[in-house]
Amino acid sequence: MKNVRWGSLVMLVCAVAGLALLSTDANAQKTKGKTRAALTKQLMKGLVASNCGALKKDLDAEAPNWEDVALHAALLNESGHILLDDGRCPDGDWAGASKALQTQSAAILEAAEKKDAAAAKEAFGKLTAEACGACHKAHKK
Repeated sequence: MKNVRWGSLVMLVCAVAGLALLSTDANAQKTKGKTRAALTKQLMKGLVASNCGALKKDLDAEAPNWEDVALHAALLNESGHILLDDGRCPDGDWAGASKALQTQSAAILEAAEKKDAAAAKEAFGKLTAEACGACHKAHKK
């Protein structure tokens, strides 16, 4: 009887440890890639938020500096790819938001080439709603 209880206890401990490892891996995908050094929060602050803020400031200007608009949009576009790479993407919400970041930043780049402020602002509004807003609703709690 003692052997049965110890065996059950060992199996229970192994099962709990396995579940803890699985949940750690899923959370690690949101916080860091598998092989790259940058933490997701570092990418968000240093790459996404900084370029998003600069882009908003550029688009709010009376006469946007289109070279800067294109620079910030291009870096946001690359961010959309980086956030899907290296095992960082944990689910469909994240993937959809990253794809929206790619799509809407590409639309801003296209608008910048044409110097079309209205189109750039429209795409920026979609970017903040479909990419930033959607992902933060699901993951930043």
